[in-house]
Amino acid sequence: MHRVAVVVAERSAVLDVAIPAQVFGTARSLEKAAGELWGPRLYDVIVCAERPGTSMWGPGGLELFQINAPYTLEDARTADTIIVPGGHNVSHPSAELVALLREAHARGVRIASICGGALVLAAADLLDGKVAATHWTSAEALGEQFPHVQVDASVLFADCGNVLTSAGAATGFDLCMHMVRKDFGSAIAAEVARHIVLPPLRDGGQAQFIVHPEPGPDCGSLEPTMRWIREHLAEPITLADMATYATVSPRTLNRKFREQTGTTPLQWLLRQRIQHAQELLETTTIPIEEIAQHCGFGTAINMRQHFTRQVRTSPIGYRRAFQSIGRSSSA
Repeated sequence: MHRVAVVVAERSAVLDVAIPAQVFGTARSLEKAAGELWGPRLYDVIVCAERPGTSMWGPGGLELFQINAPYTLEDARTADTIIVPGGHNVSHPSAELVALLREAHARGVRIASICGGALVLAAADLLDGKVAATHWTSAEALGEQFPHVQVDASVLFADCGNVLTSAGAATGFDLCMHMVRKDFGSAIAAEVARHIVLPPLRDGGQAQFIVHPEPGPDCGSLEPTMRWIREHLAEPITLADMATYATVSPRTLNRKFREQTGTTPLQWLLRQRIQHAQELLETTTIPIEEIAQHCGFGTAINMRQHFTRQVRTSPIGYRRAFQSIGRSSSA
């Protein structure tokens, strides 16, 4: 079982600690025994505090409570993934925490940060030469203190392989869901999102900020249009079709998608089709030609071209990899 350790330093942010525990703790195999509501757990989540009575802090520097976590930093050495929350002391991490992260990174352990936790990863020299996301209020400090880090304050999260960083606290959900998806596939990630009642998964490159223009005839959420697109993935959908449904011009729709998702309507549509194809490849034995039609690619050749470019493996290779994960996790 994949072990996730959330390391809690003094004055860690409550939400940053709770999010990975919630997401990874919810992830279960889709294979259930007769009469069972849940499949087997896929992650073992442990919370590791630097010392007993560690203070947990909320917004505005408010000390909320103290915790006596059942695990220590030494226990985090057994983890496959280590999560570093943000908080009110990230600029001065302890020598013990920095040593733990460096040693774990050298062993190939996956290490991720939420919000200002990127400053801790940078202090451990894990972000040198890498793109890093952090909360927009911490971006300038991160860039100034660690000039070898390529700070990108415009994205939800950044994935550099075994080192991952996220922006504000809520984007910790996006990052953790991204890791679940990488580990066990989109079908299980979608099930986790459904149980936590999260919106559809957001890609890391999505804009960190949602622009809220002054009220006007072309304002409002894109969610109804997005929902309509998802319900019609099998059909040919053009930019004009989307604009007609949204009752705006194609130019306005492009602008609104850029503002609210950080990408174009057609690129967003392609991502939805890829994600739907991933779920069908993982959870069904439907032939790839049929999956291509279900997802609106038309032909298997067209789907393979887009799928390989986005996922960096073929549909056949993806199905083989993630269906074997499903079988092994339920064994």
